[in-house]
Amino acid sequence: MGAPCETGGEAVTRPFDPALQRYAELDQRLLAAVRGIHILSTVAWPASLESRMIEAFSAGRFSLPEVTYRVPDLSAARAELAAIEAAAGGSDARDIDPLGDYLRRSAESWRIAAQMLEAVGTLAVTAPSVALYGKPGDLIPGSLCSNLDAARYFVELSDELGAGLRADDDRHCRSAESLRGELAASLDAFFGAGTIHVDIDPELTAKAAAGATRIRLRGGASFNEYDHHQLLAHEAFVHSLTALNGRRQPLLASLGRTSPRVTATQEGLAVFAELMSGAIDIARLKRISLRILAIDMALNGADFVEVYKFFSDCGQSVADSFHSAQRVFRGVPPGGGAAFAKDNVYLSGLLTVHTFFRWALQQRRLDLLRHLFAGKLALHDVISLQPHFDSGAILPPRWLPPWMQRVHGLAGKLAFSLFINGIRMNRVQGEELHRSL
Repeated sequence: MGAPCETGGEAVTRPFDPALQRYAELDQRLLAAVRGIHILSTVAWPASLESRMIEAFSAGRFSLPEVTYRVPDLSAARAELAAIEAAAGGSDARDIDPLGDYLRRSAESWRIAAQMLEAVGTLAVTAPSVALYGKPGDLIPGSLCSNLDAARYFVELSDELGAGLRADDDRHCRSAESLRGELAASLDAFFGAGTIHVDIDPELTAKAAAGATRIRLRGGASFNEYDHHQLLAHEAFVHSLTALNGRRQPLLASLGRTSPRVTATQEGLAVFAELMSGAIDIARLKRISLRILAIDMALNGADFVEVYKFFSDCGQSVADSFHSAQRVFRGVPPGGGAAFAKDNVYLSGLLTVHTFFRWALQQRRLDLLRHLFAGKLALHDVISLQPHFDSGAILPPRWLPPWMQRVHGLAGKLAFSLFINGIRMNRVQGEELHRSL
């Protein structure tokens, strides 16, 4: 029995090792089981509600949103996912093949996500949300600082540098319709004509979202020049790119779909791509960081209006403050004490991915960095699945982001950061620097 794969642009048939066939079949069961699990669309708010409330908030009429959710019945999916977990192997990864561990972890995360969605609209969303995405107080790997500490640092630094959000957002703005054509031309040039379509979606909560073959822009939103470059670096050259590479995998077709357990790596990698390609600015880091502070506020009792006013006081427009607060309260009651924690992963993911890249360079393992783009993987997977990359059971990526194709430039940036981090800024005196120049 075999599966199609691509070599030199042509489809060929590659037989599976009989020992691997069991995992391929479990992977297909996994994909079938999660077909009806849609996290963001289940917790999304109606666009009509957003419009009415933004108009009211603009006039100073503040009230808590009244959101009605459609609660899915995912009991059959949960039962199948539990069966896949059991079939994939035990909880001790040393006892099973890395493929089994990958499937077990993935099935578990989808099962937790299903539990979360079945509780949509209640306080019970918070615990599984935190289990999937972490919480602001979690420590950053390799550091004594928490995600919350990092968020406060970037907000303070942004304020010191004068990176006002309004000033940044109001420069060189364009409509979603105008940006659509420019993005489509860039995508056609990189991936091939018609590989990825760009659509306008008035119901979208985020300013943009990406799948394997479609990038959506929120209708009515304004985009500045940084947004344009960030969309290419973040949405196209990470989210869409890893989905397309994952779809080519003959053994693990699930690598074409983002499981909840890989969200932190995928979002961290996407923001890291912004950093490496020069598409990120300090105001963007401030926005990411403010969301983490807002999640912490909500978990500690702040309601929707209080979180909205927090964003507004930090310089965001009425519409942006509303959308930012909405991201925190998706799927949970707006009265405080609960939060949808997904936005926690952007900064923690960035810092963890940055550390992983530095570690891989230190170990002289650039192959691990390339493999990170072979599909929707977590950092753990890239290391544990290495034997299957080596054997060819998992294919290397067909596409790499432009900045990853310039390996020497990437290595130079990371090598510099490795060394420069040894300089302790608290020991640096301005007079000393002056004398040395």
